[in-house]
Amino acid sequence: MKQRVITAIVALLFFVPVVWYGGALFQLVVALMGVVGVYELFKMKGLSIVSVQGVLSALATIFLILPRQNWFEFLPYNINNFHLFFVMVMLLLCVTVFSKNEFTFEDVAFPVLTSLYVGVGFQNFVLARGNDAQFLFIIYGLAVVWSTDIGAYMVGRKIGKNKLAPHISPNKTIEGSIGGIICAVVAALLVIVLNPSGTTLAYNWAVMIPITIILSIAGQMGDLVESAFKRFYGVKDSGKLLPGHGGILDRFDSLLFVFPLMYILGLFS
Repeated sequence: MKQRVITAIVALLFFVPVVWYGGALFQLVVALMGVVGVYELFKMKGLSIVSVQGVLSALATIFLILPRQNWFEFLPYNINNFHLFFVMVMLLLCVTVFSKNEFTFEDVAFPVLTSLYVGVGFQNFVLARGNDAQFLFIIYGLAVVWSTDIGAYMVGRKIGKNKLAPHISPNKTIEGSIGGIICAVVAALLVIVLNPSGTTLAYNWAVMIPITIILSIAGQMGDLVESAFKRFYGVKDSGKLLPGHGGILDRFDSLLFVFPLMYILGLFS
């Protein structure tokens, strides 16, 4: 527990200022996190990221995360991030031609899905930060993710009895899940009322409550999905980058589900 607390404090002391500062620094840090996430998934599967498919998957992830208008403005105006991503997909498919059937169409699926899962999740994290006027959106999203995580842990530990998904994550309970949702709603309302930026969210508080509930459930599903990955590949943590916490995916699995859904629900653009 002591190691977890120390790691969390150090990580927050670095991460929060970077999120607050935004801009190119924030985008580069998130892109690096994306590459680490790709590395962790490749390692879980027993593959090396220092391979053709590993490098192409990492590049595909970077092309999804870094905003075109900031990093690829030199390209023709009709080319967007998805086009750059798909070039990497085509190159992965080309590898099947020269691999003498050692790298097949089915093998291409893993690096492509890895890039989509990690890349789109962190892409929307970057979009939520946007410019200075959009700071409220990322505060709201992080508040939902973190309060759900903390609430589910605390409530589940105190009164949790009924298992939520025992075959995937035996320690999670239905009571903890509900507690996480309630904490997320409280945190969201506090963000909306205090409003630490000059902007407002797209909907009023009455609409934001059910949206927050949906996002809290999505965050818990993101956590369970990553737990399913680890159970399938027989690993305890996705990585060892954060002592006491595991890897990047262990800490940001909920975020990878919540922020794309925030975009889909029209909370930012």
